[in-house]
Amino acid sequence: MAQDSSQPDFWDTRYRGGVTPWDAGGVPPRLMKWLQAASPGNVLIPGCGAGYEVRAFYEHQFDVLAIEFSDAAIEAARRELGPLGNLVKKADFFGFATDPFDLVYERAFLCALPRSMWPQWASRVAELLRPGGALAGFFYFDDNGRGPPFGISSRALSELLDPAFELEDELTIPAEESIPVFKGKEVWQVWKRRL
Repeated sequence: MAQDSSQPDFWDTRYRGGVTPWDAGGVPPRLMKWLQAASPGNVLIPGCGAGYEVRAFYEHQFDVLAIEFSDAAIEAARRELGPLGNLVKKADFFGFATDPFDLVYERAFLCALPRSMWPQWASRVAELLRPGGALAGFFYFDDNGRGPPFGISSRALSELLDPAFELEDELTIPAEESIPVFKGKEVWQVWKRRL
């Protein structure tokens, strides 16, 4: 079994084998609540997995681009989304060309990346967002040595995102709707891209 989570075959193997403990089977209630007050714009959902959030953003009038680099994950998302499956594209987060987004949604993407790639992730998120745009979602806070999921500390996340971002909103208690693998360690945050 492939062991490098930065490679598509790592995820292909897990999706095809039905080993997807990160799959929540739906949209987190905290995201749905946030979407009710959010101003629509264009959103990027990197590592969208089965794509549940794609439908939620679409139904709240967002222009959605969801990306995956795993063929098996794309197949799962397209099965789940039916006619909205065309919103999921095969692309590498670190290399595809695009115009800036108003929003990048985070859930189980950062923690899927090897820690050595985190500085590159932070730079890429800043590059992908227009000034004043937002990085919003769920961050996995843990001090585990192994992964994925690879946990991060609140301080380390702040150091990664500074100076391009400022924390705008944080639900300091862990998300109640977390799946077992993230239970008690997943926190909702919104980071604003500095002007």
